Amino acid sequence: MLGLEIVVVLGAAVLICSGLASRLHVAPPILLLATGILLGFVPALREVQLPPEVVLFLFLPALLFWESLTTSLREISANLRGIVLTSTVLVVATAAAVATVAHLLGMPWGPAWVLGAAVAPTDATAVGAFTKSLPRRTVTTLRAESLVNDGTALVIYGLAVAVVVGEDEATPLRISWLVVLAYGGGVLIGLALAWAVKRVRARLDDPLQETVITILTPFVAYLVAESVESSGVLAVVIAGLALSQAAPRRDRAATRRQSDAFWSLSTFLLNASLFVLVGLELQTAVRGLDGRLVATGVLSVVVISVTLIVVRIAFLFVAAYTIRAVDRRPQQRLRRVSDRARILSGLSGFRGAVSLAAALGVPLVLTTGNDFPDRDMIVFVTSGVIVVTLVVQGLLLPAVVRWASLPEDTGVVEERRLAETTAAEEALDALAEVARDLEVDQEVEDRAREEQEAHLRVVEAGDVSAEEDDDVRRDQQYRELRLELLHRKRGTVVRLRDEGRIDDTVLRQVQARLDAEEVRLAPGELSD
Repeated sequence: MLGLEIVVVLGAAVLICSGLASRLHVAPPILLLATGILLGFVPALREVQLPPEVVLFLFLPALLFWESLTTSLREISANLRGIVLTSTVLVVATAAAVATVAHLLGMPWGPAWVLGAAVAPTDATAVGAFTKSLPRRTVTTLRAESLVNDGTALVIYGLAVAVVVGEDEATPLRISWLVVLAYGGGVLIGLALAWAVKRVRARLDDPLQETVITILTPFVAYLVAESVESSGVLAVVIAGLALSQAAPRRDRAATRRQSDAFWSLSTFLLNASLFVLVGLELQTAVRGLDGRLVATGVLSVVVISVTLIVVRIAFLFVAAYTIRAVDRRPQQRLRRVSDRARILSGLSGFRGAVSLAAALGVPLVLTTGNDFPDRDMIVFVTSGVIVVTLVVQGLLLPAVVRWASLPEDTGVVEERRLAETTAAEEALDALAEVARDLEVDQEVEDRAREEQEAHLRVVEAGDVSAEEDDDVRRDQQYRELRLELLHRKRGTVVRLRDEGRIDDTVLRQVQARLDAEEVRLAPGELSD
């Protein structure tokens, strides 16, 4: 019964927090995390646990796959050098710095490296939730970093845990092999699976079946990669990026709409539920720590949180100025950002569920039968660092964004207008040839030409208001008229069902067509 209660509680928490977030102008993760912490005081929910396997094998593949499907491969390519540095070198530097600080605070080197690896990677879902208002280049860089750095951190984490448990040795040869296996295997598996998925989907003619294959893809990629000790994270991300380039050419409209609707809703629920569950787990972390060590734990949380921020900002400055000194090409100079923008990126390194899953996944005992040293402290500090990065940095971020005074990013709007204008012009140029090939009547061709020309004029008008342009005004009036007629049609169909003149099945079929037309005409849909 507790499982059903958790589903209801999570659903209610997600619904309430998402509504309050927009009213209070607070990032949803902050409210969701706070709600989870408060729910931890409910006696019936105190025993709720967040198994690390659920995060790593259920939440993580789905969330990473959707992030990789919806990110910009062009921006990743343009900023590849920086992304590679932050997702590899920065992760290692962060883990080393945290391990050193933890050791100075009394933790043995082995557990200190486990802690460092756990808190080193930024969280893709948290980064996506907090940085939506930032310029496209900044958002893409942060998202791409958070997609890949989990793989680097999990390699360090796995090796550190194995060394402490007594199952492995950290020799240079062993470390090199693990890195090659993780990255090389992950990339190859991701590419191979994407190729296989494209081949299979090309043979299908059913949107439902194609969507099911898409849903299975991230889990298969993660499973196959992890089974051969490669990076499941990288396999999922590479598969998603590869499919994101092929889907616009191959997918039909019905498949694309069905798939997008599923992933948008499911990742929203998974993402939001994850923050609530993390908040719930924080209660367990606090209760699990010996009362005599709470003061040490709190001090460790504060010092390590500051260490994460300082190391990240310092690395971004050192890497940027090193690149400037080495690469003097004109195109490199054009890509430089301000120091304020760099500090903003430094404060956008949020930690989340992957860090907590890594901490919770630390074994209870060693091969000798003794308890894993400082395991409770690792869980406590990781949980505290997550709270600090999500709440403190999350609340500070809007003020830092205003202080950074970043230039307005109009690239997306301009490129969208370019795409719509070019597509409309080329469609208009091809209209006569297409009409001739299809052997349509002249009246049909003239009607299509008139519609395309009107659409082109509206697109070329851009953001001009209806009061300033007659074409925009007529287009707006036309949409309003069509939407009102659709409302009347829907009312008529429902009345026919109520009178028993048509069946519910017929009602749903007609409504599906009316809904599709309404979505196309609704102004809100056009601005997405």
